[in-house]
Amino acid sequence: MKNFAVSAVPLLVALLTSCAPGGPAYRVYISNEGSGDLTVIDPERMVATATVAIGKRARGIHASADGTQIFLALSGSPFAPPGVDESTLPPPDKSADGIGVFDVAQNKLLRKVPGGSDPEQFAVGKDGLLYVSNEDAAGLSFVDPVKGTVLSTVPTGAEPEGVTLTPDAKFVYVTSEDKGTVTVVDTATRQAVKTIAVGRRPRGIVFLPDGSRAYVTNENDATVSVIDTGKLEVAQTINVGAGLKPMGMAMTRDGAKLYITTGRGKKVVVLETATGNIAASFEVGDRPWGIALSPDEKLLFTANGPSNDVSVVDAVTHTVVKKVKVGEKPWGVLVLGK
Repeated sequence: MKNFAVSAVPLLVALLTSCAPGGPAYRVYISNEGSGDLTVIDPERMVATATVAIGKRARGIHASADGTQIFLALSGSPFAPPGVDESTLPPPDKSADGIGVFDVAQNKLLRKVPGGSDPEQFAVGKDGLLYVSNEDAAGLSFVDPVKGTVLSTVPTGAEPEGVTLTPDAKFVYVTSEDKGTVTVVDTATRQAVKTIAVGRRPRGIVFLPDGSRAYVTNENDATVSVIDTGKLEVAQTINVGAGLKPMGMAMTRDGAKLYITTGRGKKVVVLETATGNIAASFEVGDRPWGIALSPDEKLLFTANGPSNDVSVVDAVTHTVVKKVKVGEKPWGVLVLGK
């Protein structure tokens, strides 16, 4: 975006200078699928401070419960964009599959643990277990990252992707891109309890803070399915805009607003959860995917795959104030800190 709002920069700098004297109060971590590394961004200076090699196709990224480690989904399967003839692709490098464990204090990769076949996304339980979607296995794997073992795998339908725990951690929801469904898995019994039809090519899942509703982005329908988690059925389907491809989501702590990236649509749309209305939309960059809010919810960060950068967005004015160069094909965004 060429026309930055110059008048917004002094205000933004003033907001950011409240960070701790020893450095920023938080940092932004970007998983880069193309270059297989992790970029660390200082949000105060809005610059990349480090890039650390992690492994092939770094995608899903989440912090441990105590915030001392970062987990990253790694895969040796070749890139396979929609419509590609998979018979023409090279064989997968299964030795590259796994979950990378990154130490925040040391700023380095500690080890890689098994994560099932072709892991893409996952959720981190309060007990430390990882719940990992495995595209090749069409299932959800329960992974113990300390022991480095896959405990069990639950079928979810082909091409599982989005994985999110309910706020009470009793269930984990998993999307199936191929089937257009969400599978609800009981974390105690490790059994699927319901499969819910949503839209075409469902991607991500987020919950309201009270867990009463789940929001699912349907890329090929330009919609968001709203699931009533008590009834385990779709209560509402919301159109986000013609030509948009809803992907990643970030919800405010109070659950009032949901920010949704739209891939080739280049925009972020803002959904008001109380009304189901789209309150705003604004352009952020090329094919935004991963998205996260700063701890004070005044900034948004979006990973823009084709342009190899991250947009820093003023969440109040909806203005891109800086684009930070990162690795190749940035995928996930993690904000870690106070």
